[in-house]
Amino acid sequence: MLRPNHFKLGTFATNCSGGMSVTKVPERWSGNWADNLRLARMLDEAGIDFMLPIARWIGYGGETDFHGRVLETMTWAAALLASTRDITVFATIHTAANHPVVVAKQIATIDEISNGRAGLNIVAGWNEPEYRALGLSLPEDHVSRYGYAQEWFDIIRALWEREGPFDWDGAHFKLSGTYGNPRPIGGRTPILNAAGSGEGRDFAIRNADFLFTPTIDIDRSREEVAELKAKANAMGSPVDVLTFSHVVCRPTEQEARDYVAWFTGDAIDVPALDNLVRLQFAHAQSFPHDLLALIRDRMGMGHGGFPLIGTPEQVADGLIALHAAGFGGTTLSFVDYAEEFPYFRDTVLPILEARGIRQPVRAG
Repeated sequence: MLRPNHFKLGTFATNCSGGMSVTKVPERWSGNWADNLRLARMLDEAGIDFMLPIARWIGYGGETDFHGRVLETMTWAAALLASTRDITVFATIHTAANHPVVVAKQIATIDEISNGRAGLNIVAGWNEPEYRALGLSLPEDHVSRYGYAQEWFDIIRALWEREGPFDWDGAHFKLSGTYGNPRPIGGRTPILNAAGSGEGRDFAIRNADFLFTPTIDIDRSREEVAELKAKANAMGSPVDVLTFSHVVCRPTEQEARDYVAWFTGDAIDVPALDNLVRLQFAHAQSFPHDLLALIRDRMGMGHGGFPLIGTPEQVADGLIALHAAGFGGTTLSFVDYAEEFPYFRDTVLPILEARGIRQPVRAG
């Protein structure tokens, strides 16, 4: 994850039923363990850099109950890391639902299992019905959410850095005689945080290696990424910026567009999509609200991911455009990840290597 001069590619949401597409087509992603394991081994062999899950506790309803069946991310990551060789696997963790002392130990454990390939994706919270399902209350303001998240992560960092037992007397946690052993192999793991609000992006810049944000318009994103990196450098805390994309890659552009028409339109689970969009815009600032109409279509296709639709050359051009806009990498989603990834692997990855934005797969 920390290799320089290498546009990183990962997958997103394979632990969730439906993946990133709010569709009713029969081939939509199952999210089950067998499919995740099969995919992970293909990704690992192909040199894909990481897998990023979504932590979800209840689905979005509708005919499919989109994201209603979800593999818990820490156990999912542990099993995948034990079954692969090179790929980084993140655990996505809600700060409000997981004690930092426990999380620090869990991450250190799966990092040891994998010989240093674990990652932590920190979620400060936005999905209010999930909070209710856990018996919690979602603070209305981002200042409170990220204030709690900062202390939460400060404790994890202290457990990974301090020698011997220590006490903690904070606003949210009172700890006595706590310490961390084992610790991550490299002292810490890659940290990722998705952020749209000003408070969230400040949190990511202070604490994360990777800030995760959507791409709606390339020109708009180019300015946004430049501003984020300039701010991070001014704060003395450089951060890489990642985004997420949805891929429909076929031998011809018409075949790709025909497939988009097949799994969107009347095949969209409209009640689930309505619920997803309503919650996203009520409690989060991840997406620019002035582009709601465009975003709604993309939310149905790939949860708002940047569309990479067409031939292998067209898909590669889209990825190169993201790289040129300043992004350090992107996640990839497909309607059926395991069935569609091999064609992407065989046709798109060689183009990216030939154009110099990705390093070849390491031998053995």
